[in-house]
Amino acid sequence: MARSKTPSKPGPAGAAPAQDDPLAGHSVELLKALHILTREGKLNQDSRRKLKQIQHLFQFIEPLLRESVHADNTPLTLVDHGAGKSYLGFILYDLFFKQSAQAFKLWSIETRPELVEKSRELARAAGFSGMEFLNLSVAQATQSPLLPQQIDVVTALHACNTATDDAIDFALAKRAQHVVIVPCCQAEVAAVFRQGKADALARTSLAELWRHPLHTREFGSQVTNVLRCLRLQAHGYQVTVTELVGWEHSMKNELIIATQKHQPGKAAARRLTEMLDALGLHAVRERFAVPQP
Repeated sequence: MARSKTPSKPGPAGAAPAQDDPLAGHSVELLKALHILTREGKLNQDSRRKLKQIQHLFQFIEPLLRESVHADNTPLTLVDHGAGKSYLGFILYDLFFKQSAQAFKLWSIETRPELVEKSRELARAAGFSGMEFLNLSVAQATQSPLLPQQIDVVTALHACNTATDDAIDFALAKRAQHVVIVPCCQAEVAAVFRQGKADALARTSLAELWRHPLHTREFGSQVTNVLRCLRLQAHGYQVTVTELVGWEHSMKNELIIATQKHQPGKAAARRLTEMLDALGLHAVRERFAVPQP
């Protein structure tokens, strides 16, 4: 596949494209096949925004992949959940895996069979033999014999609502070294706040934080991500939360990166439980399960 001939700034092999040229380093034909580029090789505004998000995510994932390389050359493994059209998987393959001498395997997990089949066809046409596409839910993937018992890196870009929590379940079950998630459309906690709003307002003035419908949704989203971070910390992960790109590009912009450091997790587990109790979130306690003492 042809690559962009526009000169890029010097950088390490596999580095993300230079900021002044969004196509530098990419296979132009791959981007056309993904419909990120038009047939004429042009970027429209929506595609430019999408490509920018994936490029920024690549900049966070690439050093984690390099850190995960195995000295004995056993395959480096990555699973992408809620893969959709597998933009992230294909671009990771093109910019990193294809350039690496390390053995590897990359799985894209998606529930829509038509997207899985299209991705398989594209991978065959591109010669990306190290990619596999599975028509499974995230929860099904955790039990599937088609995936190994341990995975190095787990990603989920805009896996909607509780699919992000399922991706965390998967990462914990597979003892992932790194977890990289960009949550999307968190509705479960907000629904609990909504249902118990009258009781909460009678009990505590803190319920004013979610009295109004807009605040219910936004506060529910914030609380959900805080609980996710505490859950990962309770399982020994070091967690970093940052923006993926500027808010002008996407409102679903929170990036959570977790690296297994086997840190003590009792304090995080205690705080998680205290938050669930203080906010009356008993209905989702099982969702945010923490290690038993």
